[in-house]
Amino acid sequence: MTRGSILLVAALLLPTGARADQLWSFRVLLDGSEIGTHDFRVAEREGERRVQIDARFIVTFLAVEVYRYVHSATERWRGNCLEAIDSRTDDNGDLIAVHGTSRGDRFTVQAPKASTTTGCVMSFAYWNPAFLSQGRLLNSQTGEVTEVQVEKLPDETVTVRNSPMSTRRYALHGPNLRIDLWYTADGRWVQLESRTSRGSILKYVLR
Repeated sequence: MTRGSILLVAALLLPTGARADQLWSFRVLLDGSEIGTHDFRVAEREGERRVQIDARFIVTFLAVEVYRYVHSATERWRGNCLEAIDSRTDDNGDLIAVHGTSRGDRFTVQAPKASTTTGCVMSFAYWNPAFLSQGRLLNSQTGEVTEVQVEKLPDETVTVRNSPMSTRRYALHGPNLRIDLWYTADGRWVQLESRTSRGSILKYVLR
C-alpha cells in the first residue's frame, strides 16, 4: 500500500473529534487489581499532531514491590504518518531509549537495534483507529517494527465510566501478541485487553 493510499484510508477511518485536543486516561488492571495508569494526550497544531504518552505500573506481592514499569514517549505526526518519536522506558530496571525520524520515504530508528523502514510508519496508536489499516507497527518501547493482522470481532456492549456502551471490537495479532480493542461507533477508543506472557489479563479502563 502506498503512502498516499494509506493517508486516504486513514482519513476515512479517523473520527472528526480526533482532530481536536484529546486525552485518553486509563486505569490499568492486572487480573482485576489496579496497578497504574496509562495516559495519551493528543494535540493538533497547524496540521501537525503531537502525542504525549505516559505509563506507570507497579505490581506488588504481600505489600512488596515485585515489578515496576515506567514509559514516556513523545510522537510527532504529519497526517497519519509518524514523523518523529522519542521514548524512554524503565522496564523493571532495564533502561531503553528510542529515537526515530522520518526523512523522505524512510523512517530511521536509533534503539537497541537500529533499523530503517520505508513508507508510512505508524506506532501502536490505539487512540487513532486508522492504525487498524496497517500491516506493520512500530513498537515505541523497543523501536522494532512488528508485523500485525487485525481481526474484526462481533460488536459488544461494555461498561464505560459506569454506563453500558455499544462498541466495535477488534483483535490485533502479531508474533506472541494479541491485543483486543474496543471503539465506539464514531471511532473513540474506550478499552483494551491483553494477556501477559505469564497468562495474566491486563486491562485498560477509561477513568
